[in-house]
Amino acid sequence: MVLALDGVYPFELGIPSRIFGAADGRYEVLTCSVDGGPVRTNADFSVTVEHGPEALATADTVVIAPIAPASVSADIPDEVRAALARIRPGTRIVSICTGAFVLAAAGLLDGRRATTHWQVADHFRRMFPHIDLDPDVLFVDDDPVLTSAGAASGVDVCLHLVRKDHGSRLANTVARRCVVPPFRDGGQAQYIEQPVPETGAASTAATRTWALERLGEPLTLSDLAAHARMSLRTFARRFHDEVGVSPGRWLIQQRVARARHLLESSDLPVDHIAGQVGFATGASLRQHLHAAIGVSPQAYRRTFHSTR
Repeated sequence: MVLALDGVYPFELGIPSRIFGAADGRYEVLTCSVDGGPVRTNADFSVTVEHGPEALATADTVVIAPIAPASVSADIPDEVRAALARIRPGTRIVSICTGAFVLAAAGLLDGRRATTHWQVADHFRRMFPHIDLDPDVLFVDDDPVLTSAGAASGVDVCLHLVRKDHGSRLANTVARRCVVPPFRDGGQAQYIEQPVPETGAASTAATRTWALERLGEPLTLSDLAAHARMSLRTFARRFHDEVGVSPGRWLIQQRVARARHLLESSDLPVDHIAGQVGFATGASLRQHLHAAIGVSPQAYRRTFHSTR
C-alpha cells in the first residue's frame, strides 16, 4: 500500500508500483490517500487514487511517498496521524526521501536508525535529535521499518525488498525489466555536490577497472596511484572528486559487493570468500558486511542463497 500525501513527488509515488509490479505477480500494489480523494502533487497536476485510509489496515507493507521539503515539519496533520494509526502492529513500513519526516513525526522512528535525503539531513537532525540518522547510505533496513534517501533510492529500497522476500534471481529480473542496476554500490555521499574535475584532467576510471579485476590482491593507495601515474595526493583528490568517497572506502564497498554476490551464488566458506575478495580474514569480512548492511555473512546467505 502506497500512501500519497498532499505535495507528493509524482516520480517517487510511482516507484513502488513500477518495481513491485514487475515482480511476476508476487505483489499487489494499491495507492491510497488520507481521505480517499484526489492528491495534490508538487508538480502542476493532481492524482486521483482509488482507496482511502481504511485500506492501510489490510496492508502487509506500507510505503510513504515523499513530499516537498517545504511541507515537512516536526508534527503531522491530524488526518495523517489518524491514517497511520490504522496500520497494524508489525506491518512493514517504508519511507522514500522526505517520507522519513512523516514517520519520525508519528513516532515510528523512535530508537531506530534511519536515513533521508542528504540535503535535508541537518534539518532532520535538528527536528528529531533522538533519531540515529545516517545521511550517507541509500537506505536503512531497521526491520520492520525501512527508510531510503532521495528520489531514485526508492528504487534501491524496493529492489531490496524484492530480494529479501523472493531472492536475488527475481530481484535481478525486476532490475533488468526496469533497466536499473540490481544493486548500487556506495551511498549518498557520491551524489552530494562535488567539484567537477578539470577539463582534460586525467580520470581514475581506468584504475578503478584495473582494481576491480584484482580485488583479491592487497591493493594500496600507492598501487592505485602508480597505475594512474599520479602522485598520491593528486590521485586521492581526483578519485574523491569523481567517485565521492576515498579510494580506501571505495575498495571496501567493492569487496563487500563482491562478497555479497558470492554469498548469494556459491557455497564457498566465508573465510574462502573473504580471501577471494581481498579481506585478510573472515572476521574482517564479517565486520565490513555488518557495517554495510547490518547482518552477518551467515544471516545474509540464509536470507538470499536459500531462495535462489
